[in-house]
Order: sequence, then C-alpha cells, then structure tokens
Amino acid sequence: MHRIEIIQKWIKTQLNHSFTIEAASSDASFRRYFRVIFNNKTYILMDAPPDLERIDHFINITKKLVNAEINSPKIISFDAKLGFILMTDLGSQTFLDVVDNSNAFKLYTKATHSLLKIQTKVDTKGLIDYSSNLLINEMLLFTEWYLKKLKNFKLEDQDMLSKIFSLISEKALAQGRCFVHRDYHSRNLMFLSESDLGILDYQDAVMGPLTYDLVSLLKDAYIEWDEDFLLDQVVRYWENSKKVGLIKNEDFSSFYEDFEWMGVQRHLKILGVFSRLSIRDKKDQYLKNIPLVEKYLMHTSERYKSLHPLRKLLDKVVS
Repeated sequence: MHRIEIIQKWIKTQLNHSFTIEAASSDASFRRYFRVIFNNKTYILMDAPPDLERIDHFINITKKLVNAEINSPKIISFDAKLGFILMTDLGSQTFLDVVDNSNAFKLYTKATHSLLKIQTKVDTKGLIDYSSNLLINEMLLFTEWYLKKLKNFKLEDQDMLSKIFSLISEKALAQGRCFVHRDYHSRNLMFLSESDLGILDYQDAVMGPLTYDLVSLLKDAYIEWDEDFLLDQVVRYWENSKKVGLIKNEDFSSFYEDFEWMGVQRHLKILGVFSRLSIRDKKDQYLKNIPLVEKYLMHTSERYKSLHPLRKLLDKVVS
C-alpha cells in the first residue's frame, strides 16, 4: 500500500467522515504536511515516516507550548507507529509571505514579544541540552558538506577551524540559558493577523543560549534586513528582556557581541545543512539562500579580530 493510501485510511478512522486532502508543504526534513478539509474546517496532517523521523519530540514540545498558552498547533490525534499527527491548522501565510517594509516593524516587534513569552513561560524540564558537542557537531557540517563537498575545497588548517569552533562554542555557553526553538524565523512564524502569529517547526527545541532564536529571527537565511532595523529590534528585545528579568546584562555592546557570535555558529551550521540538502537530498532550492548566509558570515568574521582566520578562509571559498 502506498504511503498516501495509508494516510487516507488513517484519517478516515480519525474523522469518521468524508474529507478531502491536499498537499500543504514540506520542510528540510523528511516530514510532509497535508491539509485535511471536512465539515468546512481544515486540519493539518503531519506525515513523519517512522523509519526516518520521530514524532515524540514534536508531541512533547507541543504540550509545553500549549500549556504556556503559546499559539502553536493543538494535537487532535496521533499514531507514533505510523508517524502521523492530526492537528489544528494555523493557515498558509507565513511571515515571509506577507512581510514588507510597511509592516516589518509591527510584525517583528510581535515576533520578539512572542519569543520573550516562550523564553520565560515554557517549561524546559527534560529538554536536550545545547551542549558544546552539539554546537560543534553542527559546525562540522560546514566543514564536511559546504567546504569539502559543495565547494570542493581542501582544508589545510583543520586545527585553526577547530579552535574557532571551540571559541564560538565557549562564547555561546557563557550566555544565559532558556528554551531554544532552533528555527525561529520567517518561514516558521505563521501570519494570523496584524496582531497575532503562530509558531511551527519546534520539534528540535533544546535548552540553550539566550540569543539563538533572536539571531534566527533577525539574521534569517530567507530574508535580509538593514542594520538599522536589526539593531533597533535587538535593542528593544534587550530592554524588554531586562524588564522581565530574563537577562541581567546591563551592557548592550556585550549582549550584541553575544548575538553576533551566536549568528556565526548558526550560519556555519546552515551552510552545511543547505549544502547537504542539495547534495544528499536533491533539494537544490536551498542553494539560492546560501549567498545571504555567506554574507552574514563574511560581515561578522571581519568585525571581530578572533574570527579573522575564519574570514581569511571564507575569502578563499566564497565566490
């Protein structure tokens, strides 16, 4: 029986009613999403083949978000053996679909406020720790998939890069810690109204560095904002974080340095992930987003002396 037939059969047992089903989206993993329509209502079916993906993390994090009154999908039913989750539908418009210069301030202010709520309200018990090993292993994707396989670059000074990775990891782990979504950006924030948003794709959440989700949002691989806008949003987040007691750092320049260094870790990882998606998974659409990520890395590695060796490497690789 084909996978789509198994999906339809399972939905029928859950709804006990005639329905229609259409493709909703896919993502960078092996998960697929379908929109299920019945009784003039729509639902989302997550298809996560159990031999390739796990759904227990998604279910666990969803419970945490719902308990904290975060606007995430609510699970109606699931089958862990089959890898199916039926849940409420947050619509089809992402931030990336609707944002422009006229509404960016309002939307991103809402997004940073929602982020603060997540960071202060969501239970972090049982979350995986964003450890040094995890941070460094993510950056190693840059070496393996971006440098070696995408760029065919022979790395002669692995020790230099290892030292950079260790330094970045140390800086990240010195930050305050909280719930980290890990992909809090314009494609995973759903536009519900000018004053409301929904949160998706949080199944890989961990307990980790405070600035990680903020840099995911503002140094997004899919859309670029000018530095004035970015700085304004970071300052506002920093001020609001102090008001709610999330951070006690009175020095904004120090906080902004943490934010930028966290961005280096994330963007090294993303270059590796996007390269792997193209080479291994034949998802070449992510290649068009690589230049912006390279730009972020070039800019930040030039700004900080300790990252100059990384900048020199990028100068040889980035075309």
